[in-house]
Amino acid sequence: MPRKALKVIIPIAIVVILILIIYGSFAGTYNKMVKMEEGVKASWSQVENVYQRRFDLIPNLVETVKGYAAHESDTLTAVAEARASAGGVMKMSDELLNDPEAFARFQEAQSTLGGALQRLLVVTENYPELKANQNFLALQDQLEGTENRIAVERKRFNDTVQTYNTYIKQFPRVIIANMAGFDPKPYFTASEGAETAPKVEF
Repeated sequence: MPRKALKVIIPIAIVVILILIIYGSFAGTYNKMVKMEEGVKASWSQVENVYQRRFDLIPNLVETVKGYAAHESDTLTAVAEARASAGGVMKMSDELLNDPEAFARFQEAQSTLGGALQRLLVVTENYPELKANQNFLALQDQLEGTENRIAVERKRFNDTVQTYNTYIKQFPRVIIANMAGFDPKPYFTASEGAETAPKVEF
């Protein structure tokens, strides 16, 4: 092959190889970001599931308590209102993860509901017959298990988000993340004065 032809082919080959390397790197990084973002969404689904479980337990718990402590209307009303407020954000999709303000509202509603439930369970301590009711005891056990699951799933969610956020913020991946629209996701934070899940022990 003549030298003149080699002088043309070699630079073209180098450019093609560089383009393939850059494309492969970009595609690999993009695909990993997609996978990690899907991991965040899957983790979020688990958080929603445990909050939904708690949400579904409340009507039976309130009805059981009402049978024994009907005059505790303020507490029962607070739980019903907190549940209604939380219900307004329960049906939100994983798009919530792209809206820090909506995420904060979701967290605040769940925190309010957890606090109302905690007050309700403290009030029930004044009713020995209620505390001996098998239905109430079963609901209490389910709620306690659910609160523990909420704490576990929130931690898993935060761990998944931390891995994802760290990955997309590191250079040079941050350039690809910005170009492709991969934004950092919000974390769950502890409610003020509530570093642990609501306790439902007696």
